[in-house]
Amino acid sequence: MNLHAPLVLDVAGLALNDDDRRRLQNPLTGGLILFARNWQDRRQLTELTAEVKSLRPDLLICVDHEGGRVQRFRSDGFSVLAPMRALGELWMRDAMRATDAATATGHVLGAELRACGVDLSFAPVLDLDHGGSTVIGDRAFHRDARVVSVLAKSLMHGLLLAGMANCGKHFPGHGHVKADSHVDVPVDHRSLKALLADDAAPYGWLSTSLASVMPAHVVYDKVDSRPAGFSTRWLQDILRAQLGFGGAIFSDDLSMAGARQLDGRELSYTEAAVAALQAGCDMVLLCNQSVDGGAAVDALLDGLSAARSAGQWQASEASEARRLALLPVSAPLPWDVLMRSSAYRHALDRLA
Repeated sequence: MNLHAPLVLDVAGLALNDDDRRRLQNPLTGGLILFARNWQDRRQLTELTAEVKSLRPDLLICVDHEGGRVQRFRSDGFSVLAPMRALGELWMRDAMRATDAATATGHVLGAELRACGVDLSFAPVLDLDHGGSTVIGDRAFHRDARVVSVLAKSLMHGLLLAGMANCGKHFPGHGHVKADSHVDVPVDHRSLKALLADDAAPYGWLSTSLASVMPAHVVYDKVDSRPAGFSTRWLQDILRAQLGFGGAIFSDDLSMAGARQLDGRELSYTEAAVAALQAGCDMVLLCNQSVDGGAAVDALLDGLSAARSAGQWQASEASEARRLALLPVSAPLPWDVLMRSSAYRHALDRLA
């Protein structure tokens, strides 16, 4: 077993090339994140994930597959899922029906991905729908943190039925700021008391249900000058110590603009990764950097290795254990078998 494999990276195309294979077998690589460019059809995706597992059975294969506009695979049999706001709207008409539909959504989402060899979707979104965020918008269930928590827990139950772990995002809450952290550094001026009573509340209420968490590339300047994903106060003092979360912490994508503006300067990918690991992240994501040959991915792998040798971050057996705990514990149903499964077909019928 690797002592600590913190990097989640991507690949450029529909199949692995020699550079992909080399990077995926690097002992610092712990995960692969897939995008729409890695999708042609179910057969191709299943062959891709099977080759990845043949190289590294312990590698965590991930995707952003939430429903609505954030759903990477939409054809060749994949169910097109409604945005999470649809479940919140259903809640306002029939709350108990909405919880059942949320479980059905999680079951269908997880089962279809697992049938194609994907281990984990970065879902559910726990951000609150304050109405002004373009990047969150209808990805959020509702404005009320209690409704979000109940629907998210129901969806996570569905994922569990499909043999998939979960990832709540974006801690402590991205829904209040208007700026998009992909291209900017959003700042939320609310107090810690206000954040804990509202946007961050689901993380405490779901502390025993969440398997992993992804913090926001947002600065909460009344709490810390650093974005949450680089803040020891947010990740260790608040998320772990105060709210009781014991699962894995992923950084959000280090290639986003909000990820590398730290302490008044722009960091390299290596510096950003080290800062996230030092703050308390177990794993760090670098996305969309393999498409032009992957020089940035190689630089990060080399940089992380050098930084570890220099004592700038320490390998963590606890972090590695949290990563491995996200891997499915049972084999998935093959697609043709899944299509005949009564539980899956019932879930399809109960979608919102």
